[in-house]
Amino acid sequence: MANTSTATDWAALNPSRVKQLADARLQVHYAAQFAAAVGISYLAARPDDSHTNMDWDPRLEALRSRELRALSHAVRVALRPRDLTLFVLLDGAIGQQIPLHGSTIGQVESTLRAALAACGLDGRRLTMRRHYNLPSHPVAGGDAFDTTRREEFVELARWFGNAAGILGELRTRTGSSEVRCWPHHFDIATLATIPPSGSCGAGMDPGDDMFPEPYYYVNARPAPSQLPTAPLEGGGTWHTDGWVGAVLPGSRLTSDAGGQEAQVRAFLNSAVEACTRLVTG
Repeated sequence: MANTSTATDWAALNPSRVKQLADARLQVHYAAQFAAAVGISYLAARPDDSHTNMDWDPRLEALRSRELRALSHAVRVALRPRDLTLFVLLDGAIGQQIPLHGSTIGQVESTLRAALAACGLDGRRLTMRRHYNLPSHPVAGGDAFDTTRREEFVELARWFGNAAGILGELRTRTGSSEVRCWPHHFDIATLATIPPSGSCGAGMDPGDDMFPEPYYYVNARPAPSQLPTAPLEGGGTWHTDGWVGAVLPGSRLTSDAGGQEAQVRAFLNSAVEACTRLVTG
């Protein structure tokens, strides 16, 4: 793949803070379930679970649910990670803002149910029940959301905004799928189908048990019979524990804000090219 360079609206990241974002990441993960609940509650289930996923709205700096139709209007629910604000959108305009700080999941659910009913939806259908599990956090047990450590939420929002932009650029060049955020694992990603039955996914995960910091990844499916050895650009390394692909942890990003975008782009380009070769044999 050519290392094409196209500028996006990249926001400077702080690599020295990536391992301090776990609490903010878990709170945002739980808060994003309000947007995912829209798909679970009101849309027909899809085999790939895509009815639950979200896109990134750069105008609102928010993760946005799929669209519902109510009284001839388009309704969406979106979460702005930088301050944990939930939006109910009516035809793209903000109909209601719901700040999450200081509120419990149950309190927000009640407020959201009333807001959806005001849009013409049956609020009784809203459910926070999920068919997947989330990592544990005190908000799941009734504690209130807490955004006191605001800069951690702002930094995490930069990771999502940057990823949406640079993965969208990758999609334009490769013809891969829409860039979507998945509420289960909480990664934002795009997927390229590789005939006859393979795929190559590229995305950003804000952190998990394996990598407790935000990281970019590219995977190869089905897993190749031979372990990959091709050199990767941008400081990326190969990962073979549980899945095969390439990883660029946030702590390896340059501290030079001007070079971060170029580094991530170089990693994605080289990793997608290498993983595609692995899948095609």
